[in-house]
Amino acid sequence: MAAQNRVTPLGDVVAADLRGRWMGNRGCLHEGRSVVRHHRGRRWIICEPDYKGWRAAQWVPRRYTVLFFHDEAVAMAAGHRPCALCRRPSFEAYRGPLGRPGAEALDERLHAERWDGTQRRLHRLPWTSLPVGAFVLDDAGPALVRDDALLPWTTAGYGSARLRPTRGMAEVVTPPSSLRALEAGYQVQMA
Repeated sequence: MAAQNRVTPLGDVVAADLRGRWMGNRGCLHEGRSVVRHHRGRRWIICEPDYKGWRAAQWVPRRYTVLFFHDEAVAMAAGHRPCALCRRPSFEAYRGPLGRPGAEALDERLHAERWDGTQRRLHRLPWTSLPVGAFVLDDAGPALVRDDALLPWTTAGYGSARLRPTRGMAEVVTPPSSLRALEAGYQVQMA
């Protein structure tokens, strides 16, 4: 049975078999092997699963909850950013277009962009302004923006591509700071 430690583009932590490239955390969310809170703290990071031969232990009492992401685009849509320690070059590339804020200032900015105090914050933007690697929310659920297509995301992975709209406004899941990094050429990993 799958553990409740996979993150959706909307930031929910679910039980799913879907494997991914990245791990991360947002504080201690668990008691035993059950996730009992959405987040604790503002530092939501995307980490290497192995860093200098070290792997994070899972489900350790009073320690951060190890989370997993299908790909980096999902992690960024959920509101996470590259770790300043294990992913230093990615962290520098990510924060460069944002004026090079420190990790704490960046975490404060991202928290305000992803969370309104009680629920997930979405942003309305024109379809034509969205960079590749962003996530939107439509009637079918979260979808990854590609050049001229949308790839619907589920806990089983990406579905069949459909045409990306060229007019109107989109409900954007990816926080504005991450959008700016993508627009400036941040090379997001996509499955």
